[in-house]
Amino acid sequence: MKNKIVVVGSSNTDMVIRVNHIPQPGETIIGHDFMTNQGGKGANQAVAAVAMNGNVVFVACLGDDGFGRQSKTMMKERGIDIRFVRLTPDVPTGCAMIAVDDKGENSIVVSSGANAMLSCEDIDKAMDVIEKEAAVLLMQLESPIDTLTYAAAKAHAAGAIVVLNPAPFPSKPLPKDLLKNVDIVVPNETETAGMTGLLVESEGDMVYAIEAIQAKGIKHVIITAGGDGSYTLVDGKLHHQRALKVRPVDTTAAGDTYCGVLCVALRDGLSLKEAMKMASVAASLCTTHEGAWSSIPTREEVLEKMKELEVS
Repeated sequence: MKNKIVVVGSSNTDMVIRVNHIPQPGETIIGHDFMTNQGGKGANQAVAAVAMNGNVVFVACLGDDGFGRQSKTMMKERGIDIRFVRLTPDVPTGCAMIAVDDKGENSIVVSSGANAMLSCEDIDKAMDVIEKEAAVLLMQLESPIDTLTYAAAKAHAAGAIVVLNPAPFPSKPLPKDLLKNVDIVVPNETETAGMTGLLVESEGDMVYAIEAIQAKGIKHVIITAGGDGSYTLVDGKLHHQRALKVRPVDTTAAGDTYCGVLCVALRDGLSLKEAMKMASVAASLCTTHEGAWSSIPTREEVLEKMKELEVS
């Protein structure tokens, strides 16, 4: 039985500063509460999937430096299969500079570092797992597009569900060779505009945008909208999964948590609507804590909150 979730993506060291507000261009402000955390969209999503009892294999490239070796050790401690996490001496581990304001919103600048070195050869090394054991392949856009296109084609041919979180969205359109092998795409409103050229400002806009993305050959589209929840089309009708009403502290890993939990739910056979509900609860809970990995809720916490919602 294919039960593994293969995450192909990035791993960064996050350097986080709390600020009263996100600085404007040319503005210098005084921050507080500096933290160094493990992060990167791929690693965050892998940790979120593991927290939901997902059987996760991570394919990534780190620098052969203190940050990279520490990240790899911490992934192993979390229960992630790191056989295919490569250390390279050529470039440093990826790094993200993150400012988080008093409302929990963030501004992020990423230096790709070793993430840009992830190659098709790295995918080939994991091919036996992808072809024989992967139920889901999850990817983001902090890795080279050619590598992701190659991985998607191989996983799709092997019958895995291919999920793409198109973040951060590139300056150029995503190649058709990538999109044709994607089963589910999970963009936020900004990434949706990048994929379609459409501003999403109403539920009617959501329908048009989802249909525009589906026209590119992708069967399922889930648009995440932060505190407003997430949207998809089910049998031609717009489905709105509301987020929990919480007071956010840090939204840094919320979208990644959504994607990781969504993939575990799909692997477990839940419907798209059921998977969205579980992912939304997890993402909402994530925003109530600081940090990336440290904010990701456990399966028990998510299921307990879902039981509370059913009772209320």
